[in-house]
Amino acid sequence: MANPDRLTGLDASFLHLERDSAHMHVGSTLIFEGEPPPYDDLVEAIEHRLHLVPRYRQRLAFVPMQQGRPVWVDDPHFNIRYHVRHTALPRPGTETELKRLSGRLFSQELDRDKPLWEIWLVQRLKGDRFALVTKTHHALVDGVSGVDIATVLFDTAPDPAPIPEPAPWIPRPLPSGAQLLADALLERATVPGEIVRGVRALARGPRQVLDRVRRDLSAVGALAWAGGGAPPTPLNVDIGPHRRFTWVDGDLQQFKAIKNELGGTVNDVVLTAVTLALGRFLRARGEDTTGMELKAMVPVSVRADAERGALGNRVATMYAPIPVGVEDPVECFGVVHAAMADLKSSGQAVGAEVLTGLTGFAPPTIMSQAARLSARQRFYNLVVTNVPGPQTPIYILGRELQAIYPVVPLALRQSLGIAIMSYNGRLNFGLLADYDALPDIERLSSYLEGAIDDLALAAGVGPAKRGNGDGRPALGIEMPKGRGGGRTRATKPRATR
Repeated sequence: MANPDRLTGLDASFLHLERDSAHMHVGSTLIFEGEPPPYDDLVEAIEHRLHLVPRYRQRLAFVPMQQGRPVWVDDPHFNIRYHVRHTALPRPGTETELKRLSGRLFSQELDRDKPLWEIWLVQRLKGDRFALVTKTHHALVDGVSGVDIATVLFDTAPDPAPIPEPAPWIPRPLPSGAQLLADALLERATVPGEIVRGVRALARGPRQVLDRVRRDLSAVGALAWAGGGAPPTPLNVDIGPHRRFTWVDGDLQQFKAIKNELGGTVNDVVLTAVTLALGRFLRARGEDTTGMELKAMVPVSVRADAERGALGNRVATMYAPIPVGVEDPVECFGVVHAAMADLKSSGQAVGAEVLTGLTGFAPPTIMSQAARLSARQRFYNLVVTNVPGPQTPIYILGRELQAIYPVVPLALRQSLGIAIMSYNGRLNFGLLADYDALPDIERLSSYLEGAIDDLALAAGVGPAKRGNGDGRPALGIEMPKGRGGGRTRATKPRATR
């Protein structure tokens, strides 16, 4: 039986991808209302719940000579104050200073000799607020699972029921290198016994199995065809170790209203807004976008409901076209909507899940080289990931979470990553960029705001209220009093396929 503490092939691939200036941690900047809690109180609150997520007290142990994937082991020197840190913003303490601090923190690689996570308490945020900046290695958690873990570490009410006192934590002894090697070799020799059971299943039901193989091979072919190359752009250059981070506030109800009027999904609206913004950004840089179609890697969760709250990665990928040459909002939405419908019917996500499963059988040395080779190939221009978050308020020590701005890591020669997360009626975008390649990332964020407003106006919805003057997001949609300015309500592009 496989060791449950051993990394899966997909989890281990994020370790192999982390090299040079590519840091493979996900994270977020979270803004809370109210006075910041005392640092000691925050440490105590988190420590009181670590028994609910034991991986957060574990570090990696690597098998000698790369004869097996790493395993999670208890860290005998675990010190929560190393992982929960404390800082404050310089004056005037606006969101601009918070963005700069976030970019600097996301630039720093996590130490593999310790549990792979950090939480920073950030004080002196203007407007009677404070922030938490979180970092967790992608080998430990994927985006959807990370949302589940947040609901464990945070509260669903300002005054939650007390959690029973956990039993004292006693770390298990560390395995020796010889023991790690012996376990890996034994597992390699015994786990392929599952293949024998698969052969027996083939003998019992050959037609059903062959149909499944046919479907899987077709799906893998669709994925390979979709990932066949991406055009060169200013987004795909060598990246350095430093990052810039910014965000855009969105209203989930506005996105739902747009998709209802235009006939599609919220994800179609999100990808269209990103497409319009990227097209304007590239043209402002002097790029000719006529007929240009970028490719975005869109992670898709394949996590079953029964696996919610479990750590590790259960994601597959699709390669979505980003038609940056289309400038009209309604036409762009129609192209994106039709393309996403085709992708869903093509089986790309199934193909990606098949390949993901195969990584569990690849020897670590081969998997390492394959991961690094895939990072060097330009199969896509950027990552765009949309993660559903909790739709009810959550709290920490009685302070309500106001906004979440998520982070997706940058791979080699990927200078921009866009993560989107919904929370309590909001739909917020986090834009992580290479510091040197995209010094004008704030221009892209303003184009993204404009693209959302243009889509809303074209759909006859009206722009969302984005703030109250102090950086606080405000809920609600400003319904247009009239449709002046030469714009008319769009015709629903339902027949674009």
